[in-house]
Amino acid sequence: MQLKFMMLLGGLLVSTLSAAEYGMNLRKGVTEFSETAFGLHTFTLWICIVIGIIVFGAMIFSIFAHRRSKGAKADQFDHSLTAEVIWTVIPILILVVIAVPATKALIKMENPTTDDGKRLAMDMTIKVTGYQWKWKYDYMDEGISFISSLDRDHDLARQKGSGVDVTTIENYLLEVDNPLVIPVDTNIRFLLTADDVIHAWWVPDFGWKRDAIPGFVNEAWTNVQTPGTYRGQCAELCGKDHGFMPIVVEAVSKEDYAKWVADQKGEQEVEAQMVDTEWTKDQLMAKGEEVYNTQCAACHQATGAGMPPAFPALAGSALVNGDPAAQIDLILNGKPGTAMQAFGNILSETDIAAAITYTRNSFGNTAGDVVQPATVKSMKQ
Repeated sequence: MQLKFMMLLGGLLVSTLSAAEYGMNLRKGVTEFSETAFGLHTFTLWICIVIGIIVFGAMIFSIFAHRRSKGAKADQFDHSLTAEVIWTVIPILILVVIAVPATKALIKMENPTTDDGKRLAMDMTIKVTGYQWKWKYDYMDEGISFISSLDRDHDLARQKGSGVDVTTIENYLLEVDNPLVIPVDTNIRFLLTADDVIHAWWVPDFGWKRDAIPGFVNEAWTNVQTPGTYRGQCAELCGKDHGFMPIVVEAVSKEDYAKWVADQKGEQEVEAQMVDTEWTKDQLMAKGEEVYNTQCAACHQATGAGMPPAFPALAGSALVNGDPAAQIDLILNGKPGTAMQAFGNILSETDIAAAITYTRNSFGNTAGDVVQPATVKSMKQ
């Protein structure tokens, strides 16, 4: 008996510690939406608690105060109009009390307005496109565009047989190579879509999520008040690597955001100039390995062995060892009816050229040639 008691006590302690670590409540978040949702949740929870206390209190009182051993006898009746009116009207009133603020919050979320009823002006627009299994961000007002993928160290650590102790990695599987950077205290419109299958862009601290659907554009908006790093994930089952396409948003001051925009534009100008530059084989191989491990290894594996039949091997591939133009065309335009997506609008000409050069000179392939960014650019046009 003592052993069973100790085991029960230990189980309760473990469950308590687990609850303390993972939390048992909603996030309050850092936006008006998330704070509103948190307030509605708390308000509704207290209503449920009061109802629970009244209902179970009445039940427990009735069980003990009117038990048979005390000589209590049940009343015999078929119908009570008063009771039916009470248990119908009161729940309706409770639902109305909950529905009014909830409806106001949903309307504000879908149709943002100012206190005087005017449409809320947006300061900037970001287009979010979901791919298997990465996100593309287009800053519509700034002309900035980039791909955000699972951080390379995290991607390598998750591979079977990597030998990496993942408990030593901070924010494991929740880190990316290129986070989304936004300014605080700014009304930001998000336009969400997808290129292949349905995804869902979800950052819990923002208080909303939106499906990203091919051929359709969803809209959402936010205004982050507190600087910081906020993490999320794709919330729609979108394929084998669904669990490995995290979202990282860095909210910074407006001054820091302006500096970041200037840096990004400078990097893109350099990138544009490098397209017409003659790259050496060593330069292309070094960059190509990085691009391959970030963009291609998820399907074709780090060794180039692939996962047939959906993801064919690149090692010994007739395509990879054949005419480079055919491989360039495949990378640019994809292959309909297969899992091979088009990368022409995802990767730069330099990244594509480097990745192709890397695959043609790795995994035992003997093509031995190089593909220049200018060649990719000419075929892309």
